[in-house]
Amino acid sequence: MNDNLTGVGVLDHHKLRVVAKEVAAEGVVSLVLADPDGGDLPAWSPGAHLDLVLGQNLIRQYSLCGAVTDRRHLRVAVLREPEGRGGSQSVHDDVAVGDLIAVKGPRNNFPLVDAPAYLFVAGGIGITPLKPMIAEVDGCGAEWTLLYGGRTAAGMAFADVLAQEYSDRVQVRPQDEHGLLDLDAALDAVSPGTAVYCCGPEPLLAALEEKCRSRGVELHLERFSPKSVPSESDSPGDAFEVVLHRSGRTVTVGADETVLDALLRDGVEVDFSCREGTCGTCEQTVLDGVPDHRDSVLDDDEQAANDCMMVCVSRSCSARLVLDL
Repeated sequence: MNDNLTGVGVLDHHKLRVVAKEVAAEGVVSLVLADPDGGDLPAWSPGAHLDLVLGQNLIRQYSLCGAVTDRRHLRVAVLREPEGRGGSQSVHDDVAVGDLIAVKGPRNNFPLVDAPAYLFVAGGIGITPLKPMIAEVDGCGAEWTLLYGGRTAAGMAFADVLAQEYSDRVQVRPQDEHGLLDLDAALDAVSPGTAVYCCGPEPLLAALEEKCRSRGVELHLERFSPKSVPSESDSPGDAFEVVLHRSGRTVTVGADETVLDALLRDGVEVDFSCREGTCGTCEQTVLDGVPDHRDSVLDDDEQAANDCMMVCVSRSCSARLVLDL
């Protein structure tokens, strides 16, 4: 798997100015960011996200939901999560128009593939990465539909705009009016070769995974929180060695450590952000050995290839791993 980084470059702790902060829905604010000097920003592709550096050890990833053709602005929408880890609350309460925010990215772990038709399924704030995808495929003349659910209509960002712009291609189904999304009906209606894209809460993703698997439908997911892993993967294992191919160094990873923990302890510089296996920042190429994948970024086929791993959460099934570091 590759980062799929696109454009003239990638911002690395570059500071952007907040030029607009708007209410996008109940509990959701939208930030519009621009270069303080008025310059162009890196190009990006639908599905990309941006890291916002909101404070020391407070880096959060938010999907870009503006227009890919707008090189002067980057837009994100953030749901306030009272039970979260503080990032969304900082965006809602602390960030103001005129502020400078350090950012990293854009980075795309959720790229849009070519397909004859698309079914987009969004749950709540999961609409954000799908919105620019819809604009892209609609502009290309592809067949597509959107099934968009949320707890209430008031909390569903961009629902009115999407419904007005695309009319009957969009089905807005707030749970308090329609109940849970009818995934079976949506999947039964797709034509052969349709690519299904989904982002939202874990129960929605898990249900759609199972239904697509049983039907043999191509599914692409992005998770905002870690997926559950088998309980045995959570238990400590044996210590193992990680060989850094470029430097020739060997780092021992303890029984209760991740690879990232051990690398940082030994002074090895590695990019990382979420430390939950959801953002893809810490991805490393595996040259030898078998990783114990515990991330929520790689799909089953990508994990089975064993040619890369997310070191922030993963360990090793073999006594020795060789990384391209």
